[in-house]
Amino acid sequence: MTLADQIASSDFLIAVFAAISAAAIVFTFGSHIFERAERKDRMKKVALEREQMRAREMARLRNQSDSREGARNIRGADARAYMKSTVERFSLQKAFMDENTVERLAQAGLRGQGELTKHLFLRFVTPFVLFAIGVVYLVFIAPGGRPLFLNVVYAIGVGLVGAYLPVLLLRNKIQKRQQSVRSAWPDALDLVLLCVESGMSIEHAIRRVAKEIGLQSPELAEELTLTTAELSFLEDRTRAYDNLARRTGLDGVRSVMTALIQAERYGTSVGQALRVMAEEGREARMMEAEKKAAALPPKMTVPLIVFFLPVLFIIIMAPAIITAMSL
Repeated sequence: MTLADQIASSDFLIAVFAAISAAAIVFTFGSHIFERAERKDRMKKVALEREQMRAREMARLRNQSDSREGARNIRGADARAYMKSTVERFSLQKAFMDENTVERLAQAGLRGQGELTKHLFLRFVTPFVLFAIGVVYLVFIAPGGRPLFLNVVYAIGVGLVGAYLPVLLLRNKIQKRQQSVRSAWPDALDLVLLCVESGMSIEHAIRRVAKEIGLQSPELAEELTLTTAELSFLEDRTRAYDNLARRTGLDGVRSVMTALIQAERYGTSVGQALRVMAEEGREARMMEAEKKAAALPPKMTVPLIVFFLPVLFIIIMAPAIITAMSL
């Protein structure tokens, strides 16, 4: 048996899938070990973003073009040279970038020119890589007796699917990040309300809540820390609130930020606005819990019919059947 036949055999594929499943199980149960290191890495990124923001604002206030160029170089330092050259050579920003690309990357926690360059590079390279892998597998490893052109057509289909793979991964990361922020936002809002009513300013309250909420949601702690930095260095404080709403992309956060912007603009009480929004947040959480509870009986109908009722019938009818057969 040749090497290609061994690789294409069912036993080899079953062994590969078993190894992948075992690795997934090990990764699932061992991911909590790396959670602390990942949290430290997030906080380092937040600190770097804060320093970059400080450099940009000071350069703008002092009208120093050299300082502005230095901040731009800091933001792009993490991108590889070959990625930059590829993006610039093929003009990938015109091909793949729109007005919402930077905002979507920020919602996924990917900030800076380096992350934008990586995203554009992956969108350009992934179809070609998957096409090459598909050709190698379908033509040389598992041809299956198909014509060459049909294998190439299948490989082209795999490449077209790969063109949307970076977008799907980015969307999945945004959804996970939004879910983390959404689950911790009502608690964070209650903590901000307590801090403001105790006499703290809104900046100190957000900074305090960012430290306390980190264990529950590192993503929300990161966003609140960036908001604290923006409140310290931006001339227009409403921009900091609006940036937080855009980075999260959640309606609940956007409504609270709108209330804070109105309180900042018209001089109304921040504590009163936060109290109203906190009550609405608690009501929304209760309504969401009631909605999930109301949707539970229809979801349990199919498992009940498929799994519980057959077992119940077997338990009830088995003694009568055994008795009838023994006669």
